[in-house]
Amino acid sequence: MTGSVRLPLLFLDVDGPLIPFGAGAEGCPTYAVGRAVDANPLLGRVDPGHGARLAALPCEVVWATTWMDDANECIAPLIGLPRLAVVVWPEPGEADVQDERDGLHWKTRALVEWAAGRSFVWVDDEVTEADRAWVAAHHPGRALLHRVDARRGLTDDDYAEIGRWLRQR
Repeated sequence: MTGSVRLPLLFLDVDGPLIPFGAGAEGCPTYAVGRAVDANPLLGRVDPGHGARLAALPCEVVWATTWMDDANECIAPLIGLPRLAVVVWPEPGEADVQDERDGLHWKTRALVEWAAGRSFVWVDDEVTEADRAWVAAHHPGRALLHRVDARRGLTDDDYAEIGRWLRQR
């Protein structure tokens, strides 16, 4: 009897990867999202095609965003995804003060802990070399920390790179 193979995780941020913002984002395409845009006008920037593209990746997608479970309420239905697991962020502690001084993102430790040795991709617009170095030193599994241009959001090139990495088990 063999155990089931666990797919890699894909930790997904919302602001930046799915909702482009910042300089140049004014020219971003907008999409008809119905009443959701009344609740939050930025939701009109969410490309509904992201859902199918994310679902096609050989991974388990997990929300890693300050939207927390609101991502399941607002974003998942727009892009056709089911409810996803959500990383619950710990309260800030003493280590966070030092991490900030060292240039480490406040999500980094929590994501490595959540992954618990499992391979993962972290898709965010704020990933830095400090995060990559820390993960390489503290995470025993494979990890890809993929930085997205917040002005453009996830692009064809991003999906291609993430897909290649996920298929290289």
